[in-house]
Amino acid sequence: MSYDDFTLDLLRKSFGIAFREKLLWDNPPLIEPSDWLRNTLEIGESMALVSEKARSEFLVAPILIASRELLQRNFQIFSGVKLNVDPDKGLKGECDFILAKTPPTPVLQAPVMVILEAKKNDIDEGLGQCAAQVLAARIYNEQEGQVVPNHYGCVTTGEIWQFMRLQGNDLVIDSRRYFTNEINKILGILMTIMHPSAPDQQASDAA
Repeated sequence: MSYDDFTLDLLRKSFGIAFREKLLWDNPPLIEPSDWLRNTLEIGESMALVSEKARSEFLVAPILIASRELLQRNFQIFSGVKLNVDPDKGLKGECDFILAKTPPTPVLQAPVMVILEAKKNDIDEGLGQCAAQVLAARIYNEQEGQVVPNHYGCVTTGEIWQFMRLQGNDLVIDSRRYFTNEINKILGILMTIMHPSAPDQQASDAA
């Protein structure tokens, strides 16, 4: 068993994760994309239909790189790294992307967010897998003595993005999905999550 095998219901039964759907951001901050990102996405959208790998390289990665540049490279992007925190319970396997508040280093430290590429363009199918990886990120930080109050995840097809947040055992799945034609909102959310001083009260149900 690995992350691929998890559903939201299995996560609830195995780890006591309570999940609900709710709007995470009433009014996401708007960050206008650079001309580079707009042009890259316009070109990438015509090439991303080939495969999941193509969507990762031509759509997802440029958005993450642009977010990192906006934050003066204040977080690190890990791609295709294994996160094996409890193999006996199925919390093992490779993550598509992990965002961590750490200086550039080959060693994963302080993971805050995981990005999962939806298989077969199916967002719903990826929610359980992504949630399991978010839980694993929380456990990883606990094992490393890192205090990270909120851990985030996102399932994306490249064109569609759906976020989630884990606080303790409470998982909130954003009831809204964002599309690349509103890239300014996607960038704003990524900035809010990854900015070291971003106030959590920007989320609609942070209390």
